[in-house]
Amino acid sequence: MALRTRLLAALAGVATLFGAATALAQRPDMLDIGDEPGRVPTVDEEQLPPEFQRQVVFYRTNEPPGTIVISSAERYLYLVLPNGRAMRYGIGVGRDGFQWSGLQKISRKQEWPDWRPPPEMIQRQPYLPRFMAGGPGNPMGARAMYLGATIYRIHGTNQPQTIGSAVSSGCFRLVNGDVTDLYERIPVGTKVVIRQAPTL
Repeated sequence: MALRTRLLAALAGVATLFGAATALAQRPDMLDIGDEPGRVPTVDEEQLPPEFQRQVVFYRTNEPPGTIVISSAERYLYLVLPNGRAMRYGIGVGRDGFQWSGLQKISRKQEWPDWRPPPEMIQRQPYLPRFMAGGPGNPMGARAMYLGATIYRIHGTNQPQTIGSAVSSGCFRLVNGDVTDLYERIPVGTKVVIRQAPTL
């Protein structure tokens, strides 16, 4: 009888865990895909598929050289160059419900930034650390460029496999090599245009 009771309790526990996993799967706002504090990517993992590798492309825009244009739909960040070209970077963007558009400026730059998840993220994911010092395992990656007075940033990542996906809580992430390259190219005050629709 005791064995049967323990078996029934174990089955009930499995059902509860399955139900919780199903509930999380149905509530994407409860997850921030790709946040694994402390994980350090390998060199091979940072090698992106060809379509998301940093490259100079032809690019038609009325924005002046030096402007950053982010296209969430395309999963690309463009740094406008002279003569109808741009440096194009593959990025990870905000997941459904966390994408946004607008006009900002780079208000601050930071090498190997510390990570302090904002209260909104802690509320959704109470298991996250409240603070993590900058370093290779930090989800903010090697560099961060802060967007105006918002909580959002252009930053690196310790999860390179998320580039090309809609995964974040509104920030824009690049692999560390790319975010370092962009960081060196732009000053504080750089204009940033964020678009959800594809670039024409």
